[in-house]
Amino acid sequence: MRIAKYISNAGYCSRRDAEKLILSGKVYINDVLCKKPNVNVNPNDKILIEKKLVKLKNNIRLWKIYKPPRTICTNKDPQKRKTIFDILPNDFPRVISIGRLDFMSEGLLLLTNNGDYARNLELPSSNVLRVYRLCLKGDITTNMINQINRNISIYGINYKKISAKIEKFQNPYTWVIFKLKEGKNREIRNICKFFKWSVIKLIRIQYGTIKLSQQKMGEIQEVKKLPSKLC
Repeated sequence: MRIAKYISNAGYCSRRDAEKLILSGKVYINDVLCKKPNVNVNPNDKILIEKKLVKLKNNIRLWKIYKPPRTICTNKDPQKRKTIFDILPNDFPRVISIGRLDFMSEGLLLLTNNGDYARNLELPSSNVLRVYRLCLKGDITTNMINQINRNISIYGINYKKISAKIEKFQNPYTWVIFKLKEGKNREIRNICKFFKWSVIKLIRIQYGTIKLSQQKMGEIQEVKKLPSKLC
């Protein structure tokens, strides 16, 4: 197993971030500085990152958290904003997020201790369903909703099929449900910007088969039975 994959599967960080740690000279294998991310290691090797021992996790674990708005999904932020890892209990296992929600978005976020498991669920080819509830302000018509449902193209970017429907009107706001599988960067916000809708709230309520249920903001629950797939 390559060292970057080892670090990711240990739940220390993503594989990409592991490669950055290696190239910045912070990773040691059996007390020897690792200079390349393609070096192979085995479970008996001693891996140190910034003088901390990193070990593989034998069992995959999965948690769901209600991410509050105004938090980010990275371990560290140059702007010193609060991260989701800041709100985890001090004794919580080292985890990485499965996908991300942007700074102002809230709702369901999955955490795992295994990098490969996270990566498999993030890949576009996995076709994992994401469901969002949006509170919007602006002129929202049935014609606009139908346009979204017909493989919309915005600013030169083609979006695969999205299922959007109006949930309810709550003057002066409209609640809309978005269901999608592609999950391009800021996909929903870009669509709302195109139609000149103001996003008051953007809440992810489902990822694959896992739902937000009745969790309170910031609350964490372990998913005891890992789904064989999340589609």
